[in-house]
Amino acid sequence: MSELDIQIPTTFDPFAEANAEDSGAGSKEYVHVRIQQRNGRKSLTTVQGLRKEFSYNKILKDLKKEFCCNGTVVQDPELGQVIQLQGDQRKNVSTFLVQARIVKKEHIKIHGF
Repeated sequence: MSELDIQIPTTFDPFAEANAEDSGAGSKEYVHVRIQQRNGRKSLTTVQGLRKEFSYNKILKDLKKEFCCNGTVVQDPELGQVIQLQGDQRKNVSTFLVQARIVKKEHIKIHGF
């Protein structure tokens, strides 16, 4: 037989990139904005990596009011607090975070499709 690389499909982990990066003292801290597909055309937008000094509930309240969508703050054991919003709000969230001066534009990574 020839040397073939067999790739077995595995489940997709949307947070694999964030976990692979080492969060050393000298590395940049990024805010990751991702989209997760639910059922059919429904989707979730997740925001992770905001600094702990910010009030996640106040940011969520402003995001919900600005984009007319529902959302919640989820406590994850590995990733800390993650903001979840209904629908594809990736571009809206990134522009909101820059305009509110929460994060600089170069520190935002948008993932998905």
